[in-house]
Amino acid sequence: MTNPFENPDGTYRVLVNDEGQHSLWPDFADVPAGWATLFGPEGRAACLEYIEREWTDLRPKSLVQAMGE
Repeated sequence: MTNPFENPDGTYRVLVNDEGQHSLWPDFADVPAGWATLFGPEGRAACLEYIEREWTDLRPKSLVQAMGE
């Protein structure tokens, strides 16, 4: 059985949580509580490109705020 998170031919969404963290999520799966769709549904490569382009600071928002940035 293939991992649905690693299917190169699958359709995905990019999710984001309140901390600004991103997640690649299979389109067929329900969006978990605390997460919202930010991009997609699209192919896996397009979603990964979106994450790489848009999620440039991997620190949680609360840490960035605590550091005064």
